[in-house]
Amino acid sequence: MAKKKAALNWSDKVGNHAQVGGIETSVLDNGLGRGVRIAWVNTGGGLRYKVVIDRGLDIVDAFYDRYSLAWLSCAGVTAPRPDANRGIEWLYSFAGGLLTTCGLDHVGGPESDEFGERGLHSRISNVPAEIESIVQPDLNNARPTMSITAVVRQSRVFGPCFELRRTISGVLGEPVVRIHDVVTNLGNTPAPHMILYHCNYGWPLVDEGAQIVWKGKCASRGMDMDNAIFNSKHDFRKCLKPRDSHRGGGEACGFIDVAADKKGMCTVGLYNRKLALALRLRYNKSRLPWLSNWQHWGPGEYVTALEPGTNPPIGQAAARERKQLIQIAPGKSRTYELEMSILTDKAQIREFLQAAGQ
Repeated sequence: MAKKKAALNWSDKVGNHAQVGGIETSVLDNGLGRGVRIAWVNTGGGLRYKVVIDRGLDIVDAFYDRYSLAWLSCAGVTAPRPDANRGIEWLYSFAGGLLTTCGLDHVGGPESDEFGERGLHSRISNVPAEIESIVQPDLNNARPTMSITAVVRQSRVFGPCFELRRTISGVLGEPVVRIHDVVTNLGNTPAPHMILYHCNYGWPLVDEGAQIVWKGKCASRGMDMDNAIFNSKHDFRKCLKPRDSHRGGGEACGFIDVAADKKGMCTVGLYNRKLALALRLRYNKSRLPWLSNWQHWGPGEYVTALEPGTNPPIGQAAARERKQLIQIAPGKSRTYELEMSILTDKAQIREFLQAAGQ
């Protein structure tokens, strides 16, 4: 848990929770995102972020005080394309952002085999959500929790048919966001399942010399551009300055087997010493055994991503061949939880770095 700021005492001083924090829904009215439903969440603890209801209840913009945390693509938020599932169509509507969900049946590049055709990272981030509830903090009754819950259905006739029930929550006064996901197979046959949480961080949190924090074993994805960064002679846990070799499609990716603590929890994230600011990401390794680190240091397109997943983004075919492809039986579910916290206290940051072996 991030260290709390001084306790908020709003007794007899505030009659409207929005004066302190809470959730405000809206609709974008211009550009490529016109008509898209969003929800701004203000934690009242310095952290505020934009949930995109019509894009799988993912999170795009995110700020702590005056600092932006997330990388945003040139297009930003666009209208959803639920039919986009061929080739690299996913890239046309990839906003970047604090959290883009990949899956629920395939994560990785486009592929086609006897089991069907699958586009880059599949469809879930292009499917609008159906809101079930929005719970505001209740100051009068000392209930500081807030949440937004929605259902996203990624389905087709003759299957697969998945339901993602997602709750994004927090506590007033804490710079923390929690994601609780339940993925259910609504179909009548077993369904292949892969999920990856594409968490995209940008400037100024990500800057030259900032630390990419994790503990474990890392291997290059294997292509030449991956090997150029993820090698034993290079400190690939430090953010680089913009690189000409990353103009256009230049990038690098490493697959990490994160060392979990005694409770099975993985602790990873970023630390920017110049800002005295860290972002800590925690999740359960038994649910999400792999972490991918995407590094794309393109001039004007400067980002690194930490991506917990059931698999690295190798695709359904490779996961099946390696006997690592999860099958969810009809009516059965899998649950995933992530927590992102902002740390500014020196002792908290030191504990975070020690937990991650740095």
